[in-house]
Amino acid sequence: MKSFELKVSPARIVFGPGTLGRTGDMIRELGCSRALVLSTPNQKGAAETLAAGLGDLAAGVFTGATMHTPVDVTEKALAVLRETGADCTVAFGGGSTTGLGKALAYRTDVPQIAIPTTYAGSEVTPILGQTEGGRKTTVSDARILPEVVIYDPELTYGLPAGLTVTSALNAMAHAAEALYARDRNPISSLMAAEGLRVLVAALPVLRDEPADPEGRSGALYGAWLCGTVLGSVGMALHHKLCHVLGGTFDLPHAETHAVILPHAVAFNEAAVPDLLKPLAQALGTERAGQGLHGYAASIGAPMALKDIGMPENGIDQAADLAVANPYWNPRSFDRSDIRRLIENAFHGRPPD
Repeated sequence: MKSFELKVSPARIVFGPGTLGRTGDMIRELGCSRALVLSTPNQKGAAETLAAGLGDLAAGVFTGATMHTPVDVTEKALAVLRETGADCTVAFGGGSTTGLGKALAYRTDVPQIAIPTTYAGSEVTPILGQTEGGRKTTVSDARILPEVVIYDPELTYGLPAGLTVTSALNAMAHAAEALYARDRNPISSLMAAEGLRVLVAALPVLRDEPADPEGRSGALYGAWLCGTVLGSVGMALHHKLCHVLGGTFDLPHAETHAVILPHAVAFNEAAVPDLLKPLAQALGTERAGQGLHGYAASIGAPMALKDIGMPENGIDQAADLAVANPYWNPRSFDRSDIRRLIENAFHGRPPD
């Protein structure tokens, strides 16, 4: 057994059908009494219903969360937080809402409760990605990690098929990169492999039966595992590319991960095939990258950057940005490598 270090998340995880009803108890157990409920505009109704159910524990509702956590939106929410006298936040929704809750906590250190309704997994990481002036940057800090995460599978029963697929592939990206992370350890690798196995099995079920309780519970469990490893080890080329593409061209976060993942995995698989074997085994294929490409197509995932809003004249700009301040990666690369990868992903070609 080699020596290793393990960072264990101190977040409290509350998992199970019907656990949304425990939100008030969690607020009180944090020592709080006035929660600002956060959501995107699309989930305004659900957020207002949640706030109404909290009664006097709800200080107000802010429904302006949006993808990539723009700093100007955070500042608007911060003003509402102060005006209402809220002493904690409850983020109800996907990665956009979770990101806003994290941004508020980073600035004020107010306690957070995250209630994810997708499979993004960011709710269990101390990492905040935010955009300003067309650039996306990330920061890691203990204040960013939510104190409580409520996983209620019933909240995902009505998740549209497209969002189910893309947010789950986003979660799988965390685990895939954890397999070859520079600071990986036996525990993170076990969690990554299990998260990938569970999600790969769940998505075809949900494609055919979107409200299948076992499938929904399994997918949410897998997303928690994948998110947890994202918070415990470093990421590499895939996440760097997605941050560049999403922040520069305002591409949808989960869809960008879904398109890029097979290409980034295939690129790194050439250098570390043994480390990616758990993913290949979960897919039932010889190669993880090629297997992911076929699997993503079979469950209806977007396959091309051009189909999710990226302009073709942005390929060179993206390649320049991706190599300007690169993340550590198990395989070395130059600009031509990255440009070819982005071009293949842009057109929806199979990965090299």
